[in-house]
Amino acid sequence: MPSPEFALKAFSTLFVVVDPIGLVPMFVALAGTRSHAAQARIAREAVLIAGGVMFVFAFIGGPLLSYLGISVAALRIAGGILLFRIALDMVYAQVRRETPEEVAESQGRDDISVFPLAIPLIAGPGTIASVLILAGDTGGSTEAFGVILAAGAAVLALAYLFLRLAPRIAKLLGQTGINVVTRLLGLILAALSVQYVADGIATMINGI
Repeated sequence: MPSPEFALKAFSTLFVVVDPIGLVPMFVALAGTRSHAAQARIAREAVLIAGGVMFVFAFIGGPLLSYLGISVAALRIAGGILLFRIALDMVYAQVRRETPEEVAESQGRDDISVFPLAIPLIAGPGTIASVLILAGDTGGSTEAFGVILAAGAAVLALAYLFLRLAPRIAKLLGQTGINVVTRLLGLILAALSVQYVADGIATMINGI
């Protein structure tokens, strides 16, 4: 059976990468002027689509990496570097999950649930990399894989809750409060990403 530490690691990793609190100002900016019913629909569809993307990569990630000849150690190093880049943006409260071109395109869209909310705001490169790394840590254990799916579902449920309460949270915390939480999560993510790189390098050295 997977240890409680593995379950906590899976949940905390996905939580800090998805950063449900950091989604609040983006959701308010994109959907804040829409009706209550429209906001509920957008939040629901975005979370479901993002969940589909995460779970697909969780299932096919291992076979895909094996087919491409990519080791888990290499994935840890590459994923750690990517997550560290994201963590720096979070620490400096400059989370840029979209390019300027994507921002401009999203502002003209009627339906923002798929793009940019589900992808790349919720299920972005950092989230996908984290899912692949966690799946590689299961060692083929079905129970551990189930823990990852459960942790992903729990984080997505929290993301949906934060999106539904986004206007209230934004009003309660303000941009400064949201930035403080994002910085704290960014610090945790930075430490986690460095650990990924260190573990990957150690695995490669021991395998030589």
